[in-house]
Amino acid sequence: MGFVGKLKKGLSKTSGRLSEGLERVFLGRKEIDEGVAEELEEVLIEADLGVRATDEILEMIADKTSREELKDRNSLISALKEKVREMVMIPDITPLMECREKPLIVLIVGVNGVGKTTTIGKLGSLFRARGKKVLFCAADTFRAAAIEQLAIWADRIGAELIRHKPGADPSAVAFDSVQAALNRHADVVLIDTAGRLHTKDNLMAQLEKMKRVIAKVIPDAPHRTLLILDGTNGQNALSQAREFMKSPGFTDLIVTKLDGTARGGVIVPIIQEFHVPIGFVGVGEQEDDLIPFNAAEFAELLFAD
Repeated sequence: MGFVGKLKKGLSKTSGRLSEGLERVFLGRKEIDEGVAEELEEVLIEADLGVRATDEILEMIADKTSREELKDRNSLISALKEKVREMVMIPDITPLMECREKPLIVLIVGVNGVGKTTTIGKLGSLFRARGKKVLFCAADTFRAAAIEQLAIWADRIGAELIRHKPGADPSAVAFDSVQAALNRHADVVLIDTAGRLHTKDNLMAQLEKMKRVIAKVIPDAPHRTLLILDGTNGQNALSQAREFMKSPGFTDLIVTKLDGTARGGVIVPIIQEFHVPIGFVGVGEQEDDLIPFNAAEFAELLFAD
């Protein structure tokens, strides 16, 4: 199955909810009337597009309706796709897989349970498929299970692993990993971090310390800092992102578990509020179920019948 097929499958619960909602809106209607906007508002909010995005969409509908550009369900869906595509289309940065720094130092951040360590394994697999030498850094030293999980991924895909004992200083593990990458001529270092509860200032401070320590080895590193968000959390994912974004330097977002939720619309307010690109989305449990995010395809598939 190609990327588009995987994204369609991953968004099926969200698009299904939107499709059912639109069916309700047009039940007994053949044309756009004043009641459409009010009923559509509820449908969009239920799919976690959020208040701001929903208001913008309703303004667009009111404008197009006043100019008699919307006649029926099909023209409305076309307008919805166009508006959402506009909302999630932000200036691109160099795709992660095409970065030229060597070694490329990537810091991966997110609260417990979002699929962070699994995502690191899948990213490593993508780099390995491109012939890159990958080094995993097990800097989530607060959870022994996270270290073991990363070790399993390293064995599975043929990556190297730098680990310390559970409870060790995460910054020390990061320092050793970056130094090892230089010595071993690794192409990519993927750094796993603790499930930093965004309410704990000391853990956010630890993240900043790790950045400083890494920069002592490679001054412009980390080159990319990825925030992992769980798509099943809906608006709570947005709240988590707000807390993390108080710390500067995030370059990419990854939204996981889209296949397990009807709340995939949350991608719209996340991009709209933070203007940080979503590099990948997780759409399943398999090694190749982490796929590049494409704004146009997302908008098209979100409102697929």
